[in-house]
Amino acid sequence: MNTLTRSLFTVPVLLALSSCAQNPVTGKQDFVMMSEAQEVSIGLRQDALVRQQYKVYPSRALQDYVDSVGQKVAMKSHRPTLRYHYTVVDSPEINAFALPGGYVYITRGILAYLNSEAELAAVLGHETGHVTARHGVRQQSATTATDIGLRIAAYWVPQLNTNIGYNLSNLLGGALLSGYGREHELEADRLGADYLARSGYDPHAMIRVVGVLKDQELFDAEIAKQEGREPRRYHGVFASHPDADTRLQEVVNESKGLVVAQPYEGRDVFLQHIEGITFHDSSDQGVLRNNVFSHGELGLSLSFPADWKVQNLPDRLVASSPDAQVSMQLRMDVKPTGTPVEYAKRYTGAGSSVEPAECNGLSAAIASTPSTITGVIYLNGRAYIVQSVAKSPEALAVQRNAVLHTIRSFRALSETERKQLRPLQIHIITARAGDTYAALARRSPLGRNAESYLRLINAQYPKGEPVAGQSIKVVD
Repeated sequence: MNTLTRSLFTVPVLLALSSCAQNPVTGKQDFVMMSEAQEVSIGLRQDALVRQQYKVYPSRALQDYVDSVGQKVAMKSHRPTLRYHYTVVDSPEINAFALPGGYVYITRGILAYLNSEAELAAVLGHETGHVTARHGVRQQSATTATDIGLRIAAYWVPQLNTNIGYNLSNLLGGALLSGYGREHELEADRLGADYLARSGYDPHAMIRVVGVLKDQELFDAEIAKQEGREPRRYHGVFASHPDADTRLQEVVNESKGLVVAQPYEGRDVFLQHIEGITFHDSSDQGVLRNNVFSHGELGLSLSFPADWKVQNLPDRLVASSPDAQVSMQLRMDVKPTGTPVEYAKRYTGAGSSVEPAECNGLSAAIASTPSTITGVIYLNGRAYIVQSVAKSPEALAVQRNAVLHTIRSFRALSETERKQLRPLQIHIITARAGDTYAALARRSPLGRNAESYLRLINAQYPKGEPVAGQSIKVVD
């Protein structure tokens, strides 16, 4: 059988495996490979996985409020009979996402940057748009079809079994799905604005939310300059989301025709509901303030140099020197064996110099090589490894004292300190005459970028100032 015959044979096989269904939004026929019941079933299974990765934020009142806003929007959507689930997850990420079948999640991280119920409805409306237009279903169907097609094609066209064929197929499939994702994001923006108008909210709230993303991008450019790195921005045709500028222009153009006579904003109601919400890290992730990391559950504290950048990631704590030439990270071993010196020798391997040490009454060891310094400290049956790695011996020499000071700062928290430890929280205050974000920042625990953070969370970045009588957010 020649290649042309094989290729012609592949097409009807793919068509036989596919099906079409009417898109609830456009009314057109879509390529899908599952029913609505299957879609809901997939969403239910994936919801269980999401809840393993993210904790549900513990405020019942906030959960009920967010769900009520989501349900209000969903009732005016293209799929009002679908059962929707709106959940706040306990993550500092600035994000929201949706699963097939009506499962929508919003992080408490993004709630801190919103300033009205209308803006909350805009985020939920955008994610609801992904569900109503069956974006997840269509993308999964496209992925499945691509996989089936490549398997069939590889059988009938042996050349596709080579590395070149494999890489080409993945490149083409990735390009297709990546472009599909950008189209979906813009469609979800348009649908979200439409649902806002139908629900009695100002559809321009969608523009303000996209503006929040734009401000985050500008703020990251500011931080990148401090850290000597490139800003994190949208790049290239294979990125799955359009950049904030493109989305802002698209949404502005689409929303001009949507008019609501007396739109509901709900600023005061929204601010009341996020009073006391956790900002940045939660207690079970450890609390980072002014480069001092404390973890109540583990009962430890560690102090980093004031000018270092410190990040509290889900699986480890990382820090980098101002010139990014030296990095440190904190890891934990719940079942260490041997003494700290024996552990350090095994951990760092041959060629390192290991000496016994003591960190604030805790048994420890410090291992060194020309480009690394590693501290091993035992606390409550666990080993804590504070490891520094430099890009050169010269770079480590410059930061040697700072690294050793960090390792030796490791200590156990007292019971009183553990009980008093709490995460940063959002609080709502009324601005007084003469208040400025610079003055508020001087009393803030947010560190060197406190002023920018306060402007960001109050939608007054980069140069805005509070007005007397205005309800504003602060962090303490």
